[in-house]
Amino acid sequence: MYSTSECYFVNGTEHVQFVERYIYNRQEFLRFDGAVGEYVAVTELGRPTAENWNRDKDLLESRRTAVDWLCRVWYKLA
Repeated sequence: MYSTSECYFVNGTEHVQFVERYIYNRQEFLRFDGAVGEYVAVTELGRPTAENWNRDKDLLESRRTAVDWLCRVWYKLA
């Protein structure tokens, strides 16, 4: 399993979306979608993990704020 983090920028940093994808056996099974604000199961394999991680309020807050501490920093460095 591995994960990737992506930041999508529209009009500079006016609208930024953070997406974190979790992949197993070359198939995405779970993602954190900043537009939704929680983990979303892409396949049935990801459903138990999404439900568990969505109960962790500290983890969700960390991912929801990644737009500021990760994406906007990357934008400034680019």
